[in-house]
Amino acid sequence: MNKNSNLSREVIGYFQDNVQLLIELTVEHVQLVGLAVIVAIIIGVPLGIYLTTNESLAGTVLNLAGVIMTIPSIALFGIMVPIFSVINQGIGFLPAFVALILYSQLPIIRNTYTAIKNVDPQIRDAAEGIGMKTSQRLFRVEIPNTLPVIMAGVRTAVVLNIGIGVIAAFIGAGGLGELITQGISRGNQEMIIAGSIAISILGISADIILRFIQTLLTPKGFT
Repeated sequence: MNKNSNLSREVIGYFQDNVQLLIELTVEHVQLVGLAVIVAIIIGVPLGIYLTTNESLAGTVLNLAGVIMTIPSIALFGIMVPIFSVINQGIGFLPAFVALILYSQLPIIRNTYTAIKNVDPQIRDAAEGIGMKTSQRLFRVEIPNTLPVIMAGVRTAVVLNIGIGVIAAFIGAGGLGELITQGISRGNQEMIIAGSIAISILGISADIILRFIQTLLTPKGFT
């Protein structure tokens, strides 16, 4: 009991003594994950929408995205290193950024594809009945109606990548994973626990914020 109490005090003390470092690493982590997810949305949402018009390609793309998700994160980051070493970017932000984009694709593409496919046919018929073109129906009816499901995919991708982003520290991409990697190499329990707590808080905070944004973007009458 005393040992646990002492460790708790040491972890609290570490937070108090390293506030600036924790802020800097959190900003790095948010930048890495945030930029990766933004690019993943730009790629994944249009692709998910397109796949609703091409069933044969949809199966292939979703299976490929699923395979990428099964690759252990440390292995995928390791694969990125020699690939980007060709342009002298094997260590640092770029390989981690690309790896996180790949990990983000499955939840975003799958949720977008599933949401658009499951739009009530009567809603489509009503939109067509009032003379809407395909693009108008998509942006004025289908996407607003499916936004909660699409946002759920984005939330999943963000929270997932906050955790996976810890591994990025092993290839010099920075972020809160630095606390864990350095703590392991130094045998410093306080650093490991502090890093784990910071990452957990960041993940929970991101999910709450995105849930709030999802609510704001969901039109009244849609659930």
